[in-house]
Amino acid sequence: MQITRWRLAAVLALLLCVGLPAAPPAAAMVILGGGTAIVVDGVNDCTLTTIGRDRAGDVVGFTAAKCGGPGATVAIAGSNATVGTVVAANSELQYAVIKFDVPDIIAVSDYAGFAINGIGPDPEWRRSTCKFGPVSGQYCNAITIVGPGPRLSMAGPIQAGEFGAPVTADGLLVGMAYGGYALPATKYGYVGTITQLTPFSAILADVNASGGPGSGFVPVGS
Repeated sequence: MQITRWRLAAVLALLLCVGLPAAPPAAAMVILGGGTAIVVDGVNDCTLTTIGRDRAGDVVGFTAAKCGGPGATVAIAGSNATVGTVVAANSELQYAVIKFDVPDIIAVSDYAGFAINGIGPDPEWRRSTCKFGPVSGQYCNAITIVGPGPRLSMAGPIQAGEFGAPVTADGLLVGMAYGGYALPATKYGYVGTITQLTPFSAILADVNASGGPGSGFVPVGS
């Protein structure tokens, strides 16, 4: 009887060892911050403006509206894994709100050495500001145009893939880049470039007025 019981126990142990599936590997965490290269709607290379939480407690971020409207998927450049979805957009102010999947990401206030330590006031004319894009990196120059309405412009180019790029002054987020253009040549042969911005204060005012996704937004680390 003792031998039979021993054999039965051994067989059961073997079956358990063979039959149990291996534990699934931990999901790869993705680091996201202002300036991260993202792909919206599977084809549009863009840039994450900033990331944080709204008053509903959701992890949300912003990018340019031309990247994709509500329902468009958001992935990290170089990855097919979806990390979020566009849930709201305003084509007049040129911004879109992204809701992220919390288990898949690590939100940071300092991405690739470009820090966003909070939200600042609208920069005045000739105020020094810095833009960060995944193509051109950090570029600093002065605000050259204020207005009309909630519009700003800074001297310097915007590269393909940098729509949505964050713009800061003294480490505080003051704008989102959404477009640009070249200035006509002068008699000296110089052609300048301009990056168009939406003041982030105008974006916040609009999402707060709607009461929807993104309202009450606070960037991570603030």
